[in-house]
Amino acid sequence: MTKNRLEAFSDGVIAIIITIMVLELRPPHGSSWHELRELTPKFAAYILSYIYLGIYWNNHHHLMHTVERVDGAIMWANLHLLFWLSVVPFTTAWMGEFPGTTEPAMLYGFSLLMAALGYTILVRTIIAEQLQHSGGKHSKLRDLVGADKKGLVSLAIYVTGGAFAVVNAWIAYALFATVAMIWLIPDRRISKNVDKP
Repeated sequence: MTKNRLEAFSDGVIAIIITIMVLELRPPHGSSWHELRELTPKFAAYILSYIYLGIYWNNHHHLMHTVERVDGAIMWANLHLLFWLSVVPFTTAWMGEFPGTTEPAMLYGFSLLMAALGYTILVRTIIAEQLQHSGGKHSKLRDLVGADKKGLVSLAIYVTGGAFAVVNAWIAYALFATVAMIWLIPDRRISKNVDKP
C-alpha cells in the first residue's frame, strides 16, 4: 500500500466520524431561544471533539510526510488509531447529554487517552519501520519528535482529567480542553521540517 492510499483512507474515515458527530446534534423541539440554549452542553461537547478530530487530521497529514514506505504494521497501527477516533462521536454524545456527570466525563477522557495512545503507537511503528529499513541507522521521524515530551505530557493530562472526573467533571473538561490547546497549532517538530519547499 502506498502512503497516499493510507492517508486518503484515513482522511475519509475522519470525515465520516465528523459527519456522524454532527448528525448527533438534533434541533430543539421548540422555536424559542431558551430551548436552543438548552443544547449548549451538546454543542460545546461537539466543538471540543471537532477540534480534537481536526488536530488528529492535521497532525496525521504532517506525519505521513515523513513516511516513505507503508508496511503491515503501520497499516494496523493506523487502523488502531482510527478505531479510537471512531469512538469519539459516542463519547461526545453521552457527555453532551449528561454534562457535569462523572461517568460520561471519564469515558470521554478514556476515549481521548486511547486515541492519543493510538497516535503514539503509530509514531513508534513508523520509527521502527524506518530504523529497520535503514539497518538501525536512521529514522527521519525519530529525529523530528525526539523524546516526544509534548505527547507524554498530554497522556499525563488525560489520566489526570479522568481522575478529576470523579471529583468534578468540569475540571476534567478543562484539562481535556487544555490538551487541545497544546496541540491546536500543528506539531511544529514535524510540520516545520516537512513543509519546506
